[in-house]
Amino acid sequence: MLDKNFKDIISNIKEEIINTQIKTMQEVNSNLIMLYFKLGKIVSENKQYGNNFTKQVSIELKLTFPNMKGFSERNIRSMRLFYEEYADDEKWQQLVAKLPWGHNLLLIEKIKDKDIRKIYAENTIKNGWSRNVLAIQIETKFHKRIGNSNNNFNAMLPPKDSDLVNNTIKDPYIFDFITLKEEYKEKELETALIDKIRNVLLELGKGFSFVGNQYKISVDNQDFYIDLLFYHLELRCYVVVELKASEFKPEYIGQLGFYVTAVNETIKKECDAPTIGLLLCRGKNRLTVDWSLKSTNVPIGVSTYELKEQLPKELMDKLPTEEEINLYLDIDETNE
Repeated sequence: MLDKNFKDIISNIKEEIINTQIKTMQEVNSNLIMLYFKLGKIVSENKQYGNNFTKQVSIELKLTFPNMKGFSERNIRSMRLFYEEYADDEKWQQLVAKLPWGHNLLLIEKIKDKDIRKIYAENTIKNGWSRNVLAIQIETKFHKRIGNSNNNFNAMLPPKDSDLVNNTIKDPYIFDFITLKEEYKEKELETALIDKIRNVLLELGKGFSFVGNQYKISVDNQDFYIDLLFYHLELRCYVVVELKASEFKPEYIGQLGFYVTAVNETIKKECDAPTIGLLLCRGKNRLTVDWSLKSTNVPIGVSTYELKEQLPKELMDKLPTEEEINLYLDIDETNE
């Protein structure tokens, strides 16, 4: 049986190894990106020779470095484009050196506005998005959703904290991995989210750690249940998430405000920042939400959500019921 001190030592060793591996991979990637940048510069400066020059460069590099990938004619043209995109901007060169090559090509292809492109580049680095996840974030217009919720963060939190929180909360949230009937209940939505909690955490963003669903809070011999409870590692606070299958109603603020206060009073520690409430509704009127938020003294954000794979009612009506499926199975087993 290993004592605790030895386990802590081993844990620290493992952490150092992992951190070194990450730094090594980052350095390798950065060196590769800058190599592509330099090759792109050479090709750009000799583009008067036309496409045949790019083709010959590709052939020569493949022959000289047969074990290296990335020297296709198409990729070399991409290197030239990459260089020309960032040739006169040293800050951009430092930023894109932190991104994998495929991510860089995707950003150049999909986003022409460099101010918007920067938002995606920085959030890719911050959140560790894969290329597929980055593509989804671009498709769902992440830059318009982040910081777009109705909230009272500026009034309830210090300026530094309110900016950080506001840039953590989105509106709307896109849950494109959930299939529900057109008319679903809040419990069905909660169950679907729990079943896909890894996807939910990805959509919420880096830093969210799942604590539990239907989390029980006892107040004066009464039990109350929070739909979803998270802890945010960067904000250092609990985040209470309340789900509503309907449009926003003012009374929802009072309910969520109570849950936020209850968490502050029962499980929040002195080292934790004030608990935040996040209300997810199917729709909302922004003015109604803004007025409702004036009635509470705890930080709350109100966002909508979208279920991209929601099955239309006409399709649901054509699907067999559970009883019909069971009846079919019974007949099938009888015929065996």
